[in-house]
Amino acid sequence: MSKVNTMAARDTAAPRNFGTILKDLDWRRYVIYIGFVVVFLFFAVLLRDQGFLSPNNLLNIFRQTATITVIAVGMTYVIACAEIDLSVGSVAGLSSVCTAMALSQWGLVPGILAGLAVGLVVGSINGALVSLLGIPSFLVTLGMLGIAVGVAQWITASAPQPILNDTFNTVFGSGNFGPVPGLVVWSAIFVAIGAVVLNRTRFGRQVLATGGNRNAAEFTGINTKRIKFQVLLISGMVASVAGMLYAGRLQSGRFQWGAGDELSAIAAVILGGTSLFGGFGSIIGTLFGALLIGLINNGLILAGLDSSQQQVVRGAIIILAVALARKK
Repeated sequence: MSKVNTMAARDTAAPRNFGTILKDLDWRRYVIYIGFVVVFLFFAVLLRDQGFLSPNNLLNIFRQTATITVIAVGMTYVIACAEIDLSVGSVAGLSSVCTAMALSQWGLVPGILAGLAVGLVVGSINGALVSLLGIPSFLVTLGMLGIAVGVAQWITASAPQPILNDTFNTVFGSGNFGPVPGLVVWSAIFVAIGAVVLNRTRFGRQVLATGGNRNAAEFTGINTKRIKFQVLLISGMVASVAGMLYAGRLQSGRFQWGAGDELSAIAAVILGGTSLFGGFGSIIGTLFGALLIGLINNGLILAGLDSSQQQVVRGAIIILAVALARKK
């Protein structure tokens, strides 16, 4: 009789345990993935006759979001550290023109080094002003946004700088690596490295600890000033690579490249689940955040909405997604 009672109790407990699991599940952590699937299915049904599901269109979504994804990987580290970088878009533009000008004068390797040097210099200045002088990163990078755009426009006299180096154009955006577009390969490399470093290394843990509670991090021996300097340096370097990807894909350097990308990158990072107040970051979530933005842009264009309507719908979807993902 006791054996029967035991089996009956086990059977009645199972549903209750499953319900408890569902209740305790923090679905807000997965809202970006749920939202991505919902938006994808919506456009797949609505735009099935406009070629939304065609392989070329789906590949275009990945290609068009690749540069934002690269920038957003660096931005994830900055925001997870409870800082912000508003200069990434202008750094990308400055990097593109410096790369183009150096390529035309000295060749491939100096051109690449010139582009990287832009990110190194700007990232170092941003990091030093924030970590050593204690100036808020919002103000520092907002000022640097204007400086970088002004310098890029000044040294080019607002004229585009053509890039005729086929090797550079092929490697940085225009070419394919086998059947895969080069831009997709670049974004995959940055996402993979960014995810491993953030989740599996001591540096990644220190970034999250600094963003979560700076005082507690300092008590454990973490040099939070050094961490802040490093994340802003990383952001600048990543943005300079994004500028070279713009230059290679569009075969020219222009100060306009990257304009507004800082807002798209921040949106992708926040949509991906990274806390705006620091302490938590997800590179994979950032990838899906960037893809969601690209998916929305692509779907709205195929739906025939004009640019003003696209901005309204895009903004509403982003606000809704962030509101759903907000922690209680």
